[in-house]
Amino acid sequence: MRRMIALALALAAFAGPVLADDTAALRGAAEGFYGVYQTFHPSHGIPDAAGRARYRPFLSPRLDALLGDAGDAETRFAATNEDAPPLVEGDIFSSLFEGATQVTVGACTATGPTGRCTASLSYATPGQKPTQWTDTVYLSNTPEGWRVDDIGYGGTWDFGNKGRLSQTLGQVLHFQ
Repeated sequence: MRRMIALALALAAFAGPVLADDTAALRGAAEGFYGVYQTFHPSHGIPDAAGRARYRPFLSPRLDALLGDAGDAETRFAATNEDAPPLVEGDIFSSLFEGATQVTVGACTATGPTGRCTASLSYATPGQKPTQWTDTVYLSNTPEGWRVDDIGYGGTWDFGNKGRLSQTLGQVLHFQ
């Protein structure tokens, strides 16, 4: 009987219950990411190596590699298409081309090794009503802790980013 209880406890620990610490860690990772993001505003296209290095402490290995591969593809494209615009223009980390001037991380939830946080974003220019929207930050629990793994674009206007960041970067990789 003791063995069964010990086994049940071990399995419960492995499944990883969602604790208050998990949501705090999720929020911390998302807020860290957006802290870096706000130092780059306005953000245009895929960050270069120096930019990616600043984001790296908050990125999952998968997203970090995807950004690096897409950046390399962009560089190869630019070298052979001198007069063409970049493959990706505008802000890739939010729904709005111009990016966000303010970000507030909202509710966070975790399920096993994955989690998500809502992010309320707005873009304001003097004298105009701000544009507001909500994106979703997807996170993964890595050996180094919670890291941003993807962003789901939530803007509803016609010419905004749609789908997920990973899909946008994947299109760059398929273009080569």
